[in-house]
Amino acid sequence: MSQGKKRKTVAVVGAGPGGLAAAMLLAAKGYDVQVFEKQDRVGGRSGQLQLGEFRFDRGATFLMMPQILEQLFADVGRSLQKEVEMKELETLYSLHFGDLAFTPSKDVEATASQIARLFPGDEEGYRRYMAEEDIKFDRIMPLLRRPFQSLKDYLKRDVIRALPYLHATDTVYGRLSRYFKDERLRTSFSFQAKYLGMSPWECPGTFTILSFIEHKFGLFHPIGGVNAVFTAMAKVTTELGGVIHTSCGVKQVLTKNGTAVGVLLANGERIEADHVIVNADFGMAMTTLFEPGLLKKYTPEKLNNKKYSLSTAMLYMGVEGEIDLPHHSVYFANDYRSNVDDMTTHKVLSDDASLYVHNPSVIDPTLAPPGKSSLYALMPVPNLSASLDWEKDREHIQDRMMKLLEGIPALSGLSSRIEESLFFTPLDWQNEQDVYKGATFNLSHNLGQMMTLRPHNRFEEVEGVWLVGGGTHPGSGLPTIIESAQISVRLLEEEDARGSKKQTSRIPQSKVGRTV
Repeated sequence: MSQGKKRKTVAVVGAGPGGLAAAMLLAAKGYDVQVFEKQDRVGGRSGQLQLGEFRFDRGATFLMMPQILEQLFADVGRSLQKEVEMKELETLYSLHFGDLAFTPSKDVEATASQIARLFPGDEEGYRRYMAEEDIKFDRIMPLLRRPFQSLKDYLKRDVIRALPYLHATDTVYGRLSRYFKDERLRTSFSFQAKYLGMSPWECPGTFTILSFIEHKFGLFHPIGGVNAVFTAMAKVTTELGGVIHTSCGVKQVLTKNGTAVGVLLANGERIEADHVIVNADFGMAMTTLFEPGLLKKYTPEKLNNKKYSLSTAMLYMGVEGEIDLPHHSVYFANDYRSNVDDMTTHKVLSDDASLYVHNPSVIDPTLAPPGKSSLYALMPVPNLSASLDWEKDREHIQDRMMKLLEGIPALSGLSSRIEESLFFTPLDWQNEQDVYKGATFNLSHNLGQMMTLRPHNRFEEVEGVWLVGGGTHPGSGLPTIIESAQISVRLLEEEDARGSKKQTSRIPQSKVGRTV
């Protein structure tokens, strides 16, 4: 932004990864940026949780495609590697089907060899999957890096090139059935649909690229947890001149004649701004941040009728001793299809549930005292649209989850070793983290809620409002959330550039270039 001009002001609602990415970019470009975060730390639903001397990532633990973060830091003249120590995992995860464990890596030949041993005859399908998804990835990525604001956007060349590879009318499970005969292997490459909070039998076939991304680029762990990346983003933002206010929530986006003019803080203070970037959970933002009756497309009734992701029940445990488990482990239900259908269709808890166990202390000594472990367990469950009583049944469900965990040989007797713990339910996600319906993965990614049918980066209902995060295009997941911030910042800049040109055209020629 040129010297001599009054700097444009931006208020960012929420210091999740999308809000922090937008703040970084805009601060580097000379905007006057203020970020307002209700919680006492940055990171949003993926921020740090501390229990005694134990630290945890509250939400996201999978870090993939670090090149997107590397580019974000490079765009503001910084280096991700200098800000955060990153460790690449040797194996992606350990996937358990009864007594069988599959431990793939990004080494295609090593993984193919393991598939030949565990799932004979499917190794060539794996090689074909990797080769064909590589082409698909190359065609789809451009669509995740630009806005979709009208039907005209579907006529652009990149969409036409990608169309044969989108597989949007097929499902993730359907696509993977073309490559793999063994049901367990299909599950190994389709469970990533849960990152979108969806069933692989319903999730559009486009998203087979999720498992490909893991196998192609690997998985990483930032020392200190994924939240260390968000702490670094906040640090860089402040060094670039931005201001981040924690424990400082926003009550309302202020508007005048259909245009945002600032925000009203929970403490009653009014902050004027030329632009407002909303990084709050989409459903919660639409129902709480705007004056009642202002929104027409996203009324409470219409929001209630949208499709939302499933939720998660979490157990965070500070444990005495070391845990003999890899960094990421997934234990699949014996009948995985029924387990998924229970959550997404019938909206009940499964007696035979799947579990994800995160054991970062196996490679990161900073998260727990010496000789101890920070352990995180996740059980996918229905969101709050289900008729489950989480207050009444909280203790019973926690006990059920602990019983499943103690059925894992490496976790036998776990309950006697726990020094600190927290059980977190869908109701807690809603009440403590402002997640609409407790849907931890935001709006679902069905065909009716993708691309131009997803809430737009340039908010349709109020001028001067921009959306970032999992509830806008291109969708949920850390890499796509960062891309949402890149898209919204470009649109914001373009609007300011157009406004500047219009203003300049109205200034008499003799005054152009003068400092006022």
